[in-house]
Amino acid sequence: MKRKSTPRKKLRRSLLHLILSAMVILLLVARLLRRDYHAVFLCVLTLLLFNVPLIIDRRFRVTVPRELEIVILLFIFAAEILGEIGSFYTYITWWDTMLHTVNGFLMAAIGFALVDFLNDHPKFHFSLSPVFVAFFAFCFSMTVGVVWEFFEFGMDVLTATDMQKDTILHAFSSVQLNPAGVNDPVPLRGITETVIRHADGTTVIAGGYLDVGLYDTVKDMVVNCIGAVVFSVVGYFYLIGRSRGVFAAKFIPQLKEKEENDPPPEG
Repeated sequence: MKRKSTPRKKLRRSLLHLILSAMVILLLVARLLRRDYHAVFLCVLTLLLFNVPLIIDRRFRVTVPRELEIVILLFIFAAEILGEIGSFYTYITWWDTMLHTVNGFLMAAIGFALVDFLNDHPKFHFSLSPVFVAFFAFCFSMTVGVVWEFFEFGMDVLTATDMQKDTILHAFSSVQLNPAGVNDPVPLRGITETVIRHADGTTVIAGGYLDVGLYDTVKDMVVNCIGAVVFSVVGYFYLIGRSRGVFAAKFIPQLKEKEENDPPPEG
């Protein structure tokens, strides 16, 4: 039996949406008065993204579970408002890692739902094993993660942003440092500072060597993988015993036709 949304649950969802939207609108007005148009753009984008679950629910006749919608709203707010405008990415070292882990989890849930729709939809019925569905969910999540890293790289190259956050390293190895020019890496250890000479002068980076985005990108993919694996495993056990998959069901969208055709509960 599928869970039905009660008026109280809908009120909670609407209240969270209202509170977050009001906060974003107030921030938008404040940043507009400061002529911070980049922040204004992020606020407008956030307000649009807040309505994605509602659009999916009405346009595609897909019921988004209350828990999934709450996580999506909080994720968007944490990434765009707190992370970008509030500089949480800079102030809190694990903020970006946390969001990429959650993203891997969410994207796996969406990928899982896509195949589950095909498995159960009367027009596009497939008999796919739970292992394949879980594997597809994992691959879907990882693909979205890779595409996002492509986007970050493109933005950094084309618009001189720093979406791929840099990392201070104290050691690394490189074949570029080998005077013989052979494929034999030369290690550097105990790096204390880096001196960069450029057109505008000299910049000294204290603490070590500045890695430009590589460590951040790989770390993001690793934690995305962890989030994807967690939901894929949970989703697998949900499929082999749906009645016991209470946790997974809270994050898997359902077709409304499927809900409406469910037999009434016994008793």
